[in-house]
Amino acid sequence: MPVDRSLPPSSPTTTRELRTSYDRCRLLHRAHGTTYFWATRALPRPDQRHVHALYGLCRYADEIVDAPDRGGTAERAAALDALRDQLIRGIEIGHSHHPVLAAVVATVQQLSIDPELLLRFFASMRMDLSVSTYQTHAELERYMDGSAAVIGELMLPVLRPPDHDAARHGARALGVAFQLTNFLRDVDEDLDRGRIYLPLDDLERFGADPRRRVADAPWRAFSRFQVERIRSIYRDADAGIELLPPRSASVIRAARVLYSRILDRIEAAGHDVFSTRARIATPIKVAVVGRELVRRMPSQTLGRVTPPASPRPLPAER
Repeated sequence: MPVDRSLPPSSPTTTRELRTSYDRCRLLHRAHGTTYFWATRALPRPDQRHVHALYGLCRYADEIVDAPDRGGTAERAAALDALRDQLIRGIEIGHSHHPVLAAVVATVQQLSIDPELLLRFFASMRMDLSVSTYQTHAELERYMDGSAAVIGELMLPVLRPPDHDAARHGARALGVAFQLTNFLRDVDEDLDRGRIYLPLDDLERFGADPRRRVADAPWRAFSRFQVERIRSIYRDADAGIELLPPRSASVIRAARVLYSRILDRIEAAGHDVFSTRARIATPIKVAVVGRELVRRMPSQTLGRVTPPASPRPLPAER
């Protein structure tokens, strides 16, 4: 794929630049992805920064796609392509001076991540500029290959399963389950962006129309069906969690438990995702992470593990 050869070769990223880039990614993660952020805090500190870098890339690209101040579709597509090309160029030359990509390039190189995974991610992000609905679940799955399943694959080098090939299916399934949970929870705000990440044929089968923004009987029937579909994918992913090393398994199990509770909240609200947003309070997130960490760690290591502390919340945390 063509890259921006006009970028100056420049000198390698400085230690200060790299630290600042990882910090920026961490703040993006903490502000916008709090459920997974808290689970990540149970990883060894050197590994946490890699998760922050991968999340930072996803969030930064997402903001290009969705930010109204980025211009029209053509301008945002150009900006997204430029980000992709800068990332690939950075991987090629071994460093980047971009405020977010510097950390991403370092993580990709340190973990030997296949750049093809990142290209699949950008392909799905580009779809958001031209595709607003999906007729079938299969069509939605093709989008989620790059927006969700590939994120699970990107995480495997951080989690270090003994057998990457065996763990790949579960990692992909969990990424999809997380995103489908978000899609159901965030229907209202996605509508504000002109998108529906729910299969139209399933909505039509139940006579449900999210554009009415009312949790009427057809919508509740559809939502119950969708919740069960998502839970079945979580169950499919569970076997993959067992293939991870104990500490990695504790992190992913905590994230899985917390995301599953979002579905519980949706059910408790009568499937009304329009007038209220399903949330998990930060103290609950901290408690779940601590519990899973203690439960999963071998007894000889428990004395060396400190459950994550709760810093002051950021204004955007939810």
